[in-house]
Amino acid sequence: MVFTSFLVLIPISMGLRYMQAPVLTTFVASAGSIAVLAEWIRRGTEQLARHAGPTIGGLVMVSFGSVAELVLALFVLANGQASVVQAQITGSIIGTSLLGLGIAILAGGLSRRRQTFSSSKAGLQSTLLILAVIALLLPAIFDYTARQDHLHNVRLTDEELSLGASIVLLVLYGGNLAYTLITHRDAFADEEANGDRSWSLGLSIGVVVGCTAVIALEAEIVSEVLTQTAETLRISTVFLGVVVLALVGTSADLFAASWFARSDRMTLALSICIGSAIQLVLVVTPVLVLISAFMDSPMSLVFGNPLYLFAIASTAFIVSAVARDGETTWFEGLLLVGVYVLFALGFFFIGPG
Repeated sequence: MVFTSFLVLIPISMGLRYMQAPVLTTFVASAGSIAVLAEWIRRGTEQLARHAGPTIGGLVMVSFGSVAELVLALFVLANGQASVVQAQITGSIIGTSLLGLGIAILAGGLSRRRQTFSSSKAGLQSTLLILAVIALLLPAIFDYTARQDHLHNVRLTDEELSLGASIVLLVLYGGNLAYTLITHRDAFADEEANGDRSWSLGLSIGVVVGCTAVIALEAEIVSEVLTQTAETLRISTVFLGVVVLALVGTSADLFAASWFARSDRMTLALSICIGSAIQLVLVVTPVLVLISAFMDSPMSLVFGNPLYLFAIASTAFIVSAVARDGETTWFEGLLLVGVYVLFALGFFFIGPG
């Protein structure tokens, strides 16, 4: 198996760290290790879901779906780089929704005239993504309005508003779980829920727990060499966060979505891409805000770079447009990848710092 052979990156990255090897080599090895481990966590949670049944299994898959991204962001945040975490969040949202979905549509559409999917399920997810993104961007708009109008009687700080918005986002996520896993589980059941259980329950739990622990070690290495890597490459830490760290954390979802699209299971491919973005907005981001409140450098939801706001909002509406008609063609996939490349170029030309 390809991903099994890539596990060799883990001892290599650990050795490079203790040998004080060049930072770029260490960064690449550790980032690659996280990407491989994220795929193993995805496989482990998939097997856990098959043991637990459709309802509990669905809860397990959505709960552990973003472990790699969360752990990586926590270590970067603990290293005092909240701006890089905001960049990573932005990159993960546009990465799964534009690049991941675009590649999946291309993978499935190049050999077919068109592919169809459940417009009701995709429509629900895209609508939820738009509403969640609006809530996510509210603190930034609030901060901008207060500064532009020179308001001195604002009752909330950016951090306090971010904490409140984070709690609301988590409540919305709880409602989403209740809707998709309890009250409407027949309509939105996971296509893979009844698959073969090739792993034992103990092995599945062991893989998820063990990979999460190793990801924590690798994430610590990445956070330590992040700034030096940016200086070596003469690019900004923002670009590393938006493109490199984001794709490292979401790589498992990207590979899985492309695989299912090639098998003409476009509904599942869309669910993975859009569901991953929803997970980032409704769970990962608010959890990071709440945890960072106890750190020396708390993170708020005030995204200082307007390009973040434009990229996130545009992505949500583009996904909604794609999900509207219940079918895709390869050209739609090409357009999505093209938009992602344009955003990546915009972030690339932000100067180092």
